Amino acid sequence: MAVVEAREATLEFGRQVADTLVLRLSGPWTIHERLPAVDEVQRELETDGAVRRVRFETEGLAAWDSALLTFLLRVVAQADGRGVAADRDGLPEGVRRLLALATAVPERRDTGTAAKPSWLARVGLATLEGIRDAGVTLTFLGAVSIAFARSLLGRARYRRSDFLLVLQEVGAKALPIVSLISFLVGVILAYVGAMQLRQFGAQIYVADLVGIGMTREMGAMMTAVIMAGRTGAAFAAELGTMQVNEEIDALATLGISPIEFLVLPRMLALAVMMPLLALYADLLGLLGGMAVGVGMLDLGVVEYYLRTVGAIGIEDCVAGLIKASLFGVLIAVAGCLRGIQCGRSSAAVGAATTSAVVTGIVLIIVSDAATTVIFDLIGL
Repeated sequence: MAVVEAREATLEFGRQVADTLVLRLSGPWTIHERLPAVDEVQRELETDGAVRRVRFETEGLAAWDSALLTFLLRVVAQADGRGVAADRDGLPEGVRRLLALATAVPERRDTGTAAKPSWLARVGLATLEGIRDAGVTLTFLGAVSIAFARSLLGRARYRRSDFLLVLQEVGAKALPIVSLISFLVGVILAYVGAMQLRQFGAQIYVADLVGIGMTREMGAMMTAVIMAGRTGAAFAAELGTMQVNEEIDALATLGISPIEFLVLPRMLALAVMMPLLALYADLLGLLGGMAVGVGMLDLGVVEYYLRTVGAIGIEDCVAGLIKASLFGVLIAVAGCLRGIQCGRSSAAVGAATTSAVVTGIVLIIVSDAATTVIFDLIGL
């Protein structure tokens, strides 16, 4: 029998039967003691290849802590590595439970790649998702329509100060970026037209191109795209943050319609301010075209002005203003819809903001194409 001593903590090896190695532990097995080395157990297992079972005896065991558990875990690991069974019945009940927790094998989960659904299943899932989204959108549009009708009757519940604040945010504070983009769009239209018309000596028609292009299409559209990226995203971020903070739920709990209190002021503000911003964009675009006409084509200021006035009709301005007002409503609806649909995390706020911009721009392009066709059919 071999004995390994380490101060008062003692480890003894013995045999009960030919294929069973007995480990007798006695004394205090704590982190403050110098404990026997696990290598002694390894040498015993290597020396006698007939060992098929390891058994513990702890009648003389005194105090113990995690040091004992660490020692036993290493012994069990060595035994398992050699195909030797470790009998834990001789250990204290608390040690056995902790060893069971430490050596428990977690439930195996299938980490393989799941089977990819067929194309028909993917089409079906996409269709169902689209139907759900369409239902949510229609419900939102219905609630917005009801809120707008209540506002016409003077029964909508929202603060007028919020409406005026949104007017300022979407109106006066948007002028710098609208000014820059609109002026440059007018410059680009005039420059592209001049490159072609100069070949035929028809430089004066640059005024017609810029005037009609800005008033009917580019003024309203470029303003709408700017507002979708600036204001639509802001609406989605504001409402999304309120959704995360459960402020929208609090409004509903108090009996206040979130659609009336939050969405309606934003929609009305954009619907009112977008035509004014479009008119301002038209003016800046015409000035940009005049700068190119006067600077590059040697046209006179008065000549360019008279040609522009003669080319633009009242129907062009009306068409542009109608489009601008429609674009404003669509931007507000897209931004508020994505904000209301936002999840309950900060990542969801970012996703809602991105989705609001994309949805707003898509709606602008689609509605612009549709209104252009309709105006052509009715002769506007």
